[in-house]
Amino acid sequence: MIYADYNATAPIRPEAREAMLAALDLGAANPSSVHKAGRAARAVVEKARGQIGAAIGSRAEDIVFTSGGTESLALAIQGAVLALDAKATLIVSAIEHDAATKAAAYAGVPVETAYVLASGQVDLADLNTRLAKWDKAIKGTPILVLMLANNETGIIQPVADAAALVREAGGLTVCDAVQALGKVPVNAALLCADYIALSAHKIGGPQGTGALWHRAGAPLKALQYGGGQERGLRSGTENVAGMAGFGAAAEAAVRDLPKYAMLAKHRDAMEARLKAEGGVTVIGEASPRLAGTSNFARPGFRAETQVMAMDLAGVCLSAGSACSSGKVKRSLVLMAMGADDALAEASVRASFGWDSRPEDFGKLADAWLEAARRTVLKETA
Repeated sequence: MIYADYNATAPIRPEAREAMLAALDLGAANPSSVHKAGRAARAVVEKARGQIGAAIGSRAEDIVFTSGGTESLALAIQGAVLALDAKATLIVSAIEHDAATKAAAYAGVPVETAYVLASGQVDLADLNTRLAKWDKAIKGTPILVLMLANNETGIIQPVADAAALVREAGGLTVCDAVQALGKVPVNAALLCADYIALSAHKIGGPQGTGALWHRAGAPLKALQYGGGQERGLRSGTENVAGMAGFGAAAEAAVRDLPKYAMLAKHRDAMEARLKAEGGVTVIGEASPRLAGTSNFARPGFRAETQVMAMDLAGVCLSAGSACSSGKVKRSLVLMAMGADDALAEASVRASFGWDSRPEDFGKLADAWLEAARRTVLKETA
């Protein structure tokens, strides 16, 4: 089997598995307990917090553990709005993940759209114009929600530049770095963001574990109440094994950044072949992209047909964000970039990662071209 769906979830890294097993071997220890067993569990949690902080160049105490990227985004977006007494307006980019757009939609404040260019990157000129005439007395604090790397196209966003504009206007920035961590350098200070959402399973950690970094002093209130864990920002008994796995995966992913970057040459060679022999359009090829992500389309070859054909050939890839079971629909990300219906309905995503092999790219191209020959290519031959 060729696994090319790392952006949906990555296979667990051996370092994460080992850390989780070691945490489970501690037995029934609650990290909030003051006895010896509890202190041992607490040490595991704080080690993981430090590892994640180190991965993004931040202090450990600015990391709040969550159940995943979705919760991290909800906590950042809705927690900031709550702390501002709803005196805010959200500016959500047109290419954000549903986790961000839905959290914004239910935040109880106005939501505006930050448009993107045909390149797939946010329109900084439009954002600057909008912020220059921002009336804070009427619209409240502007809160930009902008991902660092798009989950479908892999296109990297100019978050630092956008966040600088927002900060100058007295606003805040929420950055979804779920797809970026472990694939490009992520530095909390250099991003200029106020909140950064992270997830374990995208980098080879366990599913169901995430984290939110928040700048010291940034407004934030809890959405979940209870025993006051995570300094009162996210109550609930800690997932010790999950946190241990996340910390180990983050450390390994940052170590392997140069190895991940080398995937670009194999990705580019695969895309060149698919363009030459299959007539595909590569989405965002002129923009900065994650090295292991390729989004391509062949009009007339519907995305769901491609996914099923590739599955039968032993290749796992996806259409759209692929975060909801069975969901195959027209890509809203491509439509936001100005793509027509024919392209948006035919785009698929191949994503590679830490355990991908160079030959995986060639085998994927072989399988896709064979599937295409049985459908669209024979019609145009």
